[in-house]
Amino acid sequence: MRDLTSVSSRAADPAADRRFYLFNAVVSVAALALLGWLLLVRRGVEPGAADLRFLPGVNATLNATAAVLLFAGWVAIRRGSMRVHRALMVGAFVASSLFLVCYLLYHSVHGDTRYAGTGAMRTVYLGVLATHVLLSTTVVPLALTAFWFALRREFRRHRKVTRVLWPIWMYVSVTGVAIFFMLRSSYGR
Repeated sequence: MRDLTSVSSRAADPAADRRFYLFNAVVSVAALALLGWLLLVRRGVEPGAADLRFLPGVNATLNATAAVLLFAGWVAIRRGSMRVHRALMVGAFVASSLFLVCYLLYHSVHGDTRYAGTGAMRTVYLGVLATHVLLSTTVVPLALTAFWFALRREFRRHRKVTRVLWPIWMYVSVTGVAIFFMLRSSYGR
């Protein structure tokens, strides 16, 4: 009984929500700023740095893993298995977090990777890339918010956020894999 009381008193604490939203904003802006700096300003390091060309394949695998875990988590919650859902969603968050670390590491060394193809495929690639990048900026703050509400057992608010988050996160994960293969095929590999 004590746990339920402490949970409901935490849920009614607007100061805790404000602190979380501030934390969420700082983390999200910092991640976006670092990514923007790496891709738009720094553009990689000089030749002779570590060879991390294997990381795009790792990143595609992490994105695919996140997509599978997201889908399995959706199935689990539809079946009423909250414990399995929770484990799968934490797994998806870990896979996406590892992706972000590897992505930042790769781009800090190698800079941006340009699409080598031309014509209609280039247009398709750029369209997919643009939607992927724009939507990916929302995943971190939305995922953190969804976890916050779940931890506080505010499942009504959690569901509101995840109705927006889930399709975005799934799209970003799947298109991350598609972008990897489009880039790879544009270089004839």
